[in-house]
Amino acid sequence: MATALEHQPGGALERTFHIAERGSTPRREAIAGLTTFLTMAYILFVNPTILGGDGGLPFPQVLTVTALVAGVMTIAMGLVANYPFAIASGLGLNAVVAFQLVGAQGLSYPEAMGVVVAEGLIITVLVLTGFREAVLNAIPLALKKAIGAGIGLFITLIGFANAGLVVPGAGGGVLARGDLDSARIAVFAVGLLVTALLLARRITGALLLGIALTTVAAIVVNAVAGGDLWSAVGPDTARVPSRLFAAPDFGLLGRFSFGFIGALGVLAAALAVFTLLLADFFDTMGTAVALGNEAGFLDERDRLPGINRVLLVDSLAAVAGGAASASSATTYIESASGIAEGGRTGLTSVVTGVLFLLALFLSPLAGVIPPEATAPALVLVGFLLLSVTRDIPWDDYRVAIPAFLTLVVMPFTYSITDGIGAGFVSYAFISLAAGRARELHWMMVLASVAFLLYFMLAPLSRLLGLG
Repeated sequence: MATALEHQPGGALERTFHIAERGSTPRREAIAGLTTFLTMAYILFVNPTILGGDGGLPFPQVLTVTALVAGVMTIAMGLVANYPFAIASGLGLNAVVAFQLVGAQGLSYPEAMGVVVAEGLIITVLVLTGFREAVLNAIPLALKKAIGAGIGLFITLIGFANAGLVVPGAGGGVLARGDLDSARIAVFAVGLLVTALLLARRITGALLLGIALTTVAAIVVNAVAGGDLWSAVGPDTARVPSRLFAAPDFGLLGRFSFGFIGALGVLAAALAVFTLLLADFFDTMGTAVALGNEAGFLDERDRLPGINRVLLVDSLAAVAGGAASASSATTYIESASGIAEGGRTGLTSVVTGVLFLLALFLSPLAGVIPPEATAPALVLVGFLLLSVTRDIPWDDYRVAIPAFLTLVVMPFTYSITDGIGAGFVSYAFISLAAGRARELHWMMVLASVAFLLYFMLAPLSRLLGLG
């Protein structure tokens, strides 16, 4: 039965969200919000897996801040922008934090989160000054696509490594195949196939459901094997949980530091912020336009009305994510699932945000989920991110070769910064050498010079006897 609010054009919901004006109903908006939550709730378990790997941040605490930031900022998106767009910690962005800033550059997690906060503040200023779109136009579309796809390959590699399918080779160098006789790898393989099937069948919440089913399989296998298969991971891993709910742990809130500048030096620190900014910057712009197109919001010039409000909330979400140690939060393309269910207003986002806040109390489940259960989600998220390569003009070598270098350098060097740098420097060089300097934006030239200095820093230091 329709609610009374649906029949009251001047009701509170209608005044706030203009539901009837956009051809929707409160019930439809609520269903859409639930659908969006189920589709992207996997981040509650995948984000702690990435940020908590190799002695990183505590899994339950990361789950808490991930849910908190997603809930608060998604509600803010609904109230401020009135669009059915949801926000959570960005996959790819958290990989930059964990594997580039902390793993490769040796920052502490508070320092790495300081990079996130700095990046978010810069993007916020760019939005407020109207400069963000100008920067967006400076980078060739092919390189924007390649950055996202390269991060996808990187995340896929992390998924295989977390599952034990690939391991460091002799001397810690080239990757080698893991022990395929392992029961744990068998659990991963089954989980990957099941999750892939769910995704192929377009099942709502496929990644979340895949994590749940793989965890159940791990619990069964562990019990049959005597209960010690995952003992090295944690005492509760792959075991039936003693409880489902607990009070959230907010111990990570506010644990960020701008000490990364002193730890890295000014140039390396600037490049660290720039790398994260690039990964965040273009993803949001493309996501907002894609979602707007899906919902029929775009105007005759294919622009999203009020996009600055979307970008402002998204930029502040990056700041909030860093300040809460949840990594940079961003607008999710998975919001399209709620739009497909008829969500057309910010009420959809408010429902999704409230569900994320309720998820604050799920931390006891965190220790139960083995890495082999989240690894399939990482691998398949990599597949989803890689799909944008179809838009790269592979027959135009001037941009295709830099895009290719961006794609392959990231996973092969285990460095997102190196991948972006390789793409930028090669694109600038080929354009200049081919006599097409006029097509190079000055921002692109400046960024390429900065990356060139970054690559030359170590050899120059050795040459001058400084390293």
